[in-house]
Amino acid sequence: MTDDSLWLGRMRGPVKMAALGFAALVGVIFAWMVLSNVFSADPYTMFDMIRPAGKPLVQVMLVAICGLLLFTSIYLSDFKGAIEPAADGFFDVVSLVCSRLAMIATGMIVLVMFYEVVSRYVFSAPTLWANELSLWIAAFVFLFAGQYAMQQRSHIRIYVIYDIMPRWMQKTADVISVGLICTFFFALVYGGYNDALRRMLRMETFGTAWDPPIPGTVKPAILFIILLVTIQAISNLIADWNKAPEHHSPADEIDEDEIEKIRATLEKKD
Repeated sequence: MTDDSLWLGRMRGPVKMAALGFAALVGVIFAWMVLSNVFSADPYTMFDMIRPAGKPLVQVMLVAICGLLLFTSIYLSDFKGAIEPAADGFFDVVSLVCSRLAMIATGMIVLVMFYEVVSRYVFSAPTLWANELSLWIAAFVFLFAGQYAMQQRSHIRIYVIYDIMPRWMQKTADVISVGLICTFFFALVYGGYNDALRRMLRMETFGTAWDPPIPGTVKPAILFIILLVTIQAISNLIADWNKAPEHHSPADEIDEDEIEKIRATLEKKD
């Protein structure tokens, strides 16, 4: 990623310090919880993490984790990836922050599954929560990835037809496409709002031994993130309206930066 600030400017340093502060707080609380599991008769468990009532330390831990994820995502969104187009829409920054959150969450899934594999096959002590937690995180990764794909214009598009259209017809196709996205969003809200609200208000759980509130959080999140995707589609339409026509080819999919890294790696081996 490039080091030039995309949007934070002078705030990049304070945001980084906030992320490091929350990381330190999470580390201290985690260490304290580990020690309490060794020496206390009432240790903290993963059941407490989804039922923090009456556990102030767990509540502080959850707030610290949220702060860490938020400020880290904001900080990382200020860097531009090698193949990322420049942010030019009014909603692009929000989508970039969500994309960095999805990237972090993917790493969290790897850590959770690694912990489960070691616990199960090395210590013969499988967990009751790793599978549900990975599913829970993966649901949000999937949703945020869709928003990021919309911001990057990397969703499915039939360029063979689109490229041969005159510019006015391309604009018409873009308007129709965004209109269909808006229609889908309103239909989804119309059909799913009451059910999502009901599940969220009662924090419907998953029905397993750990019993996390996956339905009570994911169903409302679907509606909310589809709203973000719709806003991003409108932002793309506005940002692209006066741009010159683009022509696409298979070569556009080639990551030259990655090819150079592979070539450099092979040259070192030789």
